[in-house]
Amino acid sequence: MQIPFRQHKGYDPLGDCGKGKCPICARNNAFFRVKKIVQKEEFTSDGVAPFVGRFGYPYVNVGILAPPEQNDEAWVYDAPKYWASQQFEIPKIVDFRSSLLNSRYNINIKKRINLLEVSQDIAMSSKPVDVDIELQEKPKFRLNMDSHMAPTGPNAKLKKAKITENPKIHTKVYKVFEDNDLKAYDAVNYLYQNDFDENFLSRILSVGTLGLKKDRKLVPTRWSITATDDIIGKNLIKEIKHYNEINSYFAFFGNYLGNYYLILIFPEIWSYELFETYVPSNWNFSKPLRFSTDYESHYGRKEYASGTAGGYYTVRLGILEKLKEMKRQASVLALRFITDEYTMPLGVWCTREATRKAVANKPLEFSSKELMLEYARKLVKRSFNYNADYLLTESRLLKNIKQQKKLIQYI
Repeated sequence: MQIPFRQHKGYDPLGDCGKGKCPICARNNAFFRVKKIVQKEEFTSDGVAPFVGRFGYPYVNVGILAPPEQNDEAWVYDAPKYWASQQFEIPKIVDFRSSLLNSRYNINIKKRINLLEVSQDIAMSSKPVDVDIELQEKPKFRLNMDSHMAPTGPNAKLKKAKITENPKIHTKVYKVFEDNDLKAYDAVNYLYQNDFDENFLSRILSVGTLGLKKDRKLVPTRWSITATDDIIGKNLIKEIKHYNEINSYFAFFGNYLGNYYLILIFPEIWSYELFETYVPSNWNFSKPLRFSTDYESHYGRKEYASGTAGGYYTVRLGILEKLKEMKRQASVLALRFITDEYTMPLGVWCTREATRKAVANKPLEFSSKELMLEYARKLVKRSFNYNADYLLTESRLLKNIKQQKKLIQYI
């Protein structure tokens, strides 16, 4: 979704604008800064990250995301995990992303050219790389938003790009790049286990630096984000299935940027279900809401989670990380409530981080399923004025738990 540049309708000193909390103002201010600085088609900056579009596939636009001038703190423009750890609010994130100029070129996903090598070096570098950029035209000032990816700012066709310093590529990253016999699945998990975060991994996966030599190709950023979460998640599922079942009922609750998660954990073998629903303020308790949901049994799922899309895999990853920390397996029901605080889509990174924040909180423990579900109903009513039964009665996970026979019943 593209949001064209426009003037704000007005300044309200008592409203969000006067408190620095208006994302539209943040976007406009960033565009003014970029427009003021970019007066010609040539400039030197810091290559922060690559961006691979999906339209026209297999011919896609590959972009170099960079601020309009060099900045010692340029790394923070593409650091979702850091944003969450610092509790950055939406306007600040929009300001960062609106300031990034997307200098792009069009290429077939299998083709290799010099510009692609520049994009790969930027992707693999542990810190932003000094780069000289020459554009074919003046930038178009739009904020491009997507439910999967962090927003991108002004864009322009790229004519030339040249890295003017040696990129700082970690030896482990260079190792998987050089290994043409290592599958992308194994490369992603190897780097994740060595403390490279999902944002970095999706970047290097998107520009064709991982996998068997014959299979390497460009992957649209939107797809590489979900692929990374799915690859790591599947590997964690294999691990937690070797653990014993958790021995009680636990409920976690937390939020980030208006995305609230209630995570209900049941002492059963691994299965997982996610519900997503938007709850406007002052909602009528007696009315149902539209929701999306996806589910996987102990044996996984073969199809893409089309209901909740990329959020399904990010939330699952946050939950699996917690179960690994607890060294237990469980069945997990996750309820996402999107509120009016979430003023514009920022990408699925914020659902991953909101889930991590929720499971980092101290959980409530219950002696029975009934007590935990009653707590869930009361919490949802108090927090959102919504009847949670509209979701709970549709849960496949809860139906399966109710029907499942346990060995202890026959003893």
